[in-house]
Amino acid sequence: MKTVQHLGTFTAALLAILWGGLLPVSQSTHAADPTAPEARETPKEQGAADKSGNGKHVIGPEYSVAADLTDQGNPKGQSFEFTMRMSESALFPGTASTLDPAKPVREERKIFVYVPAAYKDGTAAPILVTHDGPSRLDLVKNALDNLTISKDPKRKLPAFIAIAVQNGGNDSFGSERGLEYDTMSDRFARFINDEVLPAVLANKQVRAAYPKIAFTEDPWGRATMGCSSGGAAALTMGWFRPDLFRRLITYSGTFVDQQDHDAAEEVEYPLGAWEYHSSKKLIESSERKPLRIFLHVSENDNRAQDPESTYHNWVMANERTAAALEAKGYDYRYVYSKATRHCDRKVFEQTLADTLVWMWQGYEPQN
Repeated sequence: MKTVQHLGTFTAALLAILWGGLLPVSQSTHAADPTAPEARETPKEQGAADKSGNGKHVIGPEYSVAADLTDQGNPKGQSFEFTMRMSESALFPGTASTLDPAKPVREERKIFVYVPAAYKDGTAAPILVTHDGPSRLDLVKNALDNLTISKDPKRKLPAFIAIAVQNGGNDSFGSERGLEYDTMSDRFARFINDEVLPAVLANKQVRAAYPKIAFTEDPWGRATMGCSSGGAAALTMGWFRPDLFRRLITYSGTFVDQQDHDAAEEVEYPLGAWEYHSSKKLIESSERKPLRIFLHVSENDNRAQDPESTYHNWVMANERTAAALEAKGYDYRYVYSKATRHCDRKVFEQTLADTLVWMWQGYEPQN
């Protein structure tokens, strides 16, 4: 493995692609801003003191399944599944005026919960909320089974509870899923915090198995993960509500103009999630937030050859979002995967264990 240093961004990225493998292309060297929210917190609260693994990495074109993401016969936790009726939600009842009648809305959404064997009932658990549930929950379960009992302190995961939330239905403009994931507001973060998490804690099956189950209120103990528009939702949850979620994982993030054009948020964010990196420079022009952010994009991701004028090139969107995070001095990790496509499973199979380990660096329970 070679480290690229003292080179321009384009030259470094080109050399990394030529060399292949998992190569750190760049790392943030910006001094801490004493007025930034995270700079005013203690290292324990900040949860991001270790900079190792930050920056851009290139992987592929060959892939393998990481051993930590396979079933190694370690003690298993408990899985639960229940539903939430859309009509009973105060935030996403499935009746928004922006919805396209031709795009069906679910009557109820499924919620999947995995409590690892390492969790101790009564402990205020850290959590990982994943979108488009169950999505990659199978890999997350294996990572928890293997890494919560790791003997290597640098590889050990906290015993977080994984909660996979199904979307409200369909996709893109005019859909319930698009409304939930692609809208630039705190509404989805509030939905998860105010409706989904209490529903998990109140579920009879969960309560029967763990009578004293609890979730941490520490935002550094709350992570969220998604792919595609689910990735955009993960970033948006933390961006608008860093008081609720601070560890954000995005694969093939939809940082493009996919917000409903008749949404009220169009007034302030006319290009939707494209505004994170557009000429508006939302990330760079805003005060740095206390967030730890993972980004990924595939070489052959959606509309990779589109010109900027379409506001729909996933590769361009993620490259620019990563550059904005670096310029602002965020703790971020960006993976570019060669010879892969949108939300490619083999990228998850190779990287998700390392992603989770990096994401949870510095976490210390507050209770």
